[in-house]
Amino acid sequence: MTADANAVLNSEVVAKKSLSMWQIALRRLIRRRSAVAGLAILGLMIFIAIFAPVLAPYDPTLSMLDANPPQRIKARTAPCIHLLGCPADQPQHLAGIDGNIRDQFSRLLYGARLSLIVGISTVTFAIIIGTILGAIAGYVGGRVDNIIMRVMDVLLAFPSLLLAIAIVSVLGPGLINALIAIGIVSIPAYARVMRASVLSVREMEFVLATRALGGNDWQILFQRILPNALTPLIVQGTLGIASAILDAAALSFLGLGAQPPTPEWGSMLGAERNQVFTAPHLVFYPGLMIMLTVLSFNLIGDGLRDAMDPRLFHS
Repeated sequence: MTADANAVLNSEVVAKKSLSMWQIALRRLIRRRSAVAGLAILGLMIFIAIFAPVLAPYDPTLSMLDANPPQRIKARTAPCIHLLGCPADQPQHLAGIDGNIRDQFSRLLYGARLSLIVGISTVTFAIIIGTILGAIAGYVGGRVDNIIMRVMDVLLAFPSLLLAIAIVSVLGPGLINALIAIGIVSIPAYARVMRASVLSVREMEFVLATRALGGNDWQILFQRILPNALTPLIVQGTLGIASAILDAAALSFLGLGAQPPTPEWGSMLGAERNQVFTAPHLVFYPGLMIMLTVLSFNLIGDGLRDAMDPRLFHS
């Protein structure tokens, strides 16, 4: 019995050691209920974004007065749900009608698509630029490191949202300019994270061995150091998507981001902010969608941070 137990134990140890870091991190991530909840919410948002044309009952930019045939709206803001007693002769609007006589529910669904695109695209842009700058600064060092990091420090000295507002004010209002502004203000965080990772990895044995075997700087940096320095960047990027979505919503709320009639949650909040007491659902639903999307990325980011902690890989 003892020999069999030892054999089983040894096989489990060998199997655990044979797992890659990513497989172990994925298993730990799945075991965390908060991360699973975040993945479920994000999966729902992705489903809504993909199938918005199928799920939306109306064109999100079309006024009900311009529909064919034109709809007669008796209650222009209150939701009309037939299952909850709304008259059958009235067209159904699950989340009500906004101030421009457009279906709020359809706009909420299409807003998910835009918000996810904004968050992912801006963070991708910021990660690419920040990774290149941080990797060069950490690997080269010296004057190059000082110049790059001082520029990053200058950008970090300004509040990110105020700096984004200033950039959009110079470039002009619009969704593309808002994406550029959010990406620029996000670069320093990723550059600093990558620089710190490169500084910790570049003195490891496998890097020194590659250098001793005649590897050039390009090979050492991009084939040896970067693949082993990306873990903190993945966690930072997941959390950064949530911040990018909030910044984009804030810029649209101020009229500097997505322009009407584009369905974007922040612009929907800004357009209906004066009806917070007369028609609170017009403000509540876009705010709820922003909260759920940001919460999902925060939960996933926290779970990834714990799951990919190298200090826990042998526990």
